[in-house]
Amino acid sequence: MKIKLVSLLTLLPAYLFAQTDTATVPKPPSKWKTTVQTGLNITQASYSGNWKAGGINSISLGTFLNAKAVRKTEHNEWTNDLQLLYGTVKNEGQDIRKNADRIFFDSKFSHKISKNWNLFASVNFMSQFDAGFEYTLVNGAEQSRRISAFLAPGYLTEALGFEYKPVSYFSAQFGVGALRQSFVTDQSLYNNYDSTAKEFNELYGVKRGENMRNQVIFQTVLTFDKEVMKNVNLKARYMGLIDYNRLDSKYIVSRLDVSITAKVNKYISTNLNGVLLYDFDQDKDVQYSQVISLGVLYSFGNTK
Repeated sequence: MKIKLVSLLTLLPAYLFAQTDTATVPKPPSKWKTTVQTGLNITQASYSGNWKAGGINSISLGTFLNAKAVRKTEHNEWTNDLQLLYGTVKNEGQDIRKNADRIFFDSKFSHKISKNWNLFASVNFMSQFDAGFEYTLVNGAEQSRRISAFLAPGYLTEALGFEYKPVSYFSAQFGVGALRQSFVTDQSLYNNYDSTAKEFNELYGVKRGENMRNQVIFQTVLTFDKEVMKNVNLKARYMGLIDYNRLDSKYIVSRLDVSITAKVNKYISTNLNGVLLYDFDQDKDVQYSQVISLGVLYSFGNTK
């Protein structure tokens, strides 16, 4: 017993020294490079009753979250991109209405096969948080109709193909084998249309009584993300989809998302977000949206 105790007492200082020495060794840097931006935008306008230029009292509130995580090795790269956006506006004499709503997530794994070309596999999801309404005037009175909701529509796309990436801030993906699921999980939306309307039986490409439509498609995605001048970042994404079963130009889905963020200082920024969309299953005409805001921006992560 004494021999064991002496041996233990002899080894104890070495053990404690080893533990102390290990604790002082800095941890290796994370293989994940992350950036997160979140912010809050507020716009308020008020006018006196005798303001001759005209105007309406209003207040709007918006919030956003942009997060990106990249793990890169010599031959492989795994990129995850999350974008969340939601905003509301309250005009005098009207109920609160949303003026921005977006859920976007994209995860892409690529393997380098030459200097500028990669093989890639990706998963993409798009939808919205809240119900959307269409407002019309009927006999001088405003009426609303609910036309969308969370997962109504919702889109999930899985793609395999080739990626051209000559520089770090630009890439072109060609998903020669891609599957797309369109969702309308709220069946009550169909009843908000007249029985003679196309949307009464088919909404966002999904038939009444079904919750999902499957498509086999060819997908093209062009992305650009760069600081174009000091403290001004331009982020653009174009997506084009061709259904192999509907090889007609009117069925080609085209969507362009553009976001410009200009930092005034460390915590104040102005943001411009715009979308151009053509999707025959939604509308026969081009849709667009534009939101500009000034607010508080907070950034963190382990990359600049």
